[in-house]
Amino acid sequence: MTEIIGYIASAIVLISFLMKNIVKLRIINSIGCLIFIVYGILLNFSIPIILTNSVIVGINIYFLIKTKA
Repeated sequence: MTEIIGYIASAIVLISFLMKNIVKLRIINSIGCLIFIVYGILLNFSIPIILTNSVIVGINIYFLIKTKA
């Protein structure tokens, strides 16, 4: 079951890069990263997975806010 979550997260992140609209890209990418964070937690708190995807979500949120302003 845990592995399936990782595949779903990977697919969503991959799909995000097909977006032409940067706002959609960042939103969909963030959803994939959030699922990757759950995946990292399920892997006995895999710090590299959790940390990397948390930073990416933070970057996406920063630029989404900056874009809306």
